[in-house]
Order: sequence, then C-alpha cells, then structure tokens
Amino acid sequence: MAEPQKPVYLRLRDIIAAAILDGSYADGDALPSVRSFAADQGANPLTVAKAYQTFQDQDLIEVKRGIGLFVAKGASAKLRQLERARFMRETWPPVREQMALLDIGLPDLLERERA
Repeated sequence: MAEPQKPVYLRLRDIIAAAILDGSYADGDALPSVRSFAADQGANPLTVAKAYQTFQDQDLIEVKRGIGLFVAKGASAKLRQLERARFMRETWPPVREQMALLDIGLPDLLERERA
C-alpha cells in the first residue's frame, strides 16, 4: 500500500530533523538561512520558513535576530524523543500489521540483520 505524499514543508522538516539527529547539526550550531536552504532544496522560501516554524514551535531552534537560526540546547535529545513517539504512534502500527499479514516475527528480522 502506497504512503500518501507528505506536504513539502514536512519533507523539508524531515531533512532538517535527520540532520540534527545524525549530528550534522549539533546543539548550538547555526542552521542554513531560509533562503539558502530553499535554494539548496529547490523550494519556496515561505515553505522553508513554515518547516523551520515547526521547530520553533517545539523550542528546538532559536532565532537570534540579525544573526540566524540555531539548534537549541538539548534539541537533539528532545527531537529524538519526539521522533520516537511519532514512530510508535504513526509508523509502527502499519508495519506491525504488515508483519502479521506476512507472518514475519522478531526472529525473522534478527536473522535478516545477521545476514
């Protein structure tokens, strides 16, 4: 079953979130400007601003007027917690359902990892 297409601002949000989670942007690091990130992604700056706003709303980034956007202190840990909760709420249930349909169990997954 195909997953519905995410809005662009959420796809951009996921790119930024992944970069924070993988350490590309650590707590305190500057993020690309709205215009720079928009140009890199081929997106509208207003759409990028909306993606960044989702992080501001969750206190994951700080805006320093005239300087730029920065990853807030503790953001990576907080973001990991939020993303884990979202995974368990949104991603895992359909995966679990598909596994049950196909009779895939934990031993099958562990075996695959060892291969």
